[in-house]
Amino acid sequence: MSLWLTRIVPDQRHRDARRDAASAVGLHHRLMSLFPDDVPSTEPRRELGVLFRAEPGPSGPQILLQSARQPDIGKLPAGYGQALTRPLAPLLDALRPGLPVRYRIAANAIRKPGRTTREMYQLGAIIPLSGRAADEWWTRQAETSGLTLTTLHATPLDAAHGARRDGQQQVKHARTLFEGTALITDPDRLRTRLTEGIGKGKAYGCGLLSLAPQKETA
Repeated sequence: MSLWLTRIVPDQRHRDARRDAASAVGLHHRLMSLFPDDVPSTEPRRELGVLFRAEPGPSGPQILLQSARQPDIGKLPAGYGQALTRPLAPLLDALRPGLPVRYRIAANAIRKPGRTTREMYQLGAIIPLSGRAADEWWTRQAETSGLTLTTLHATPLDAAHGARRDGQQQVKHARTLFEGTALITDPDRLRTRLTEGIGKGKAYGCGLLSLAPQKETA
């Protein structure tokens, strides 16, 4: 299994960087432009394993891009910012049952009520979750991904939004940042979920699960 992690620190003085930061759709297209456009698939993002998350970093706003193929960072516009790619194979190979890890994921925690429930309570087809309901959603997702949570901290984030290129449809995905510690229970399942992403909105900055070994405290 091959995975690559690219860290991009955009220069906020660059017009394209500012434009991309304002739209999850625009950022999606920017990152997809770093890969060949001849992927023989109707779902190139899925085929390339592209997931990303925009977040604060030590040097300012940054973009974490994970992919199954190494991106061509030379395709970024001149002056866009700094970028560095590294393989994730060492991390994937180190995963084992019982290993304590730190995790971070910006996820689209939602519920899809059935038709009867929607009609009875006049609900929408998709309900964004928050508070305890969002925590429970992530706990279930983690367990089915080969993790047992030991700590959990949730922070509501601004929704991932933007207009599709046809201008006829707006994209909006509620996001919650889940962080904490966990124990690995199923490394193989975890590798799969790391590669595929978790939840909805994967094309627009949701679902990228980041792990790091938890440092032992004295």
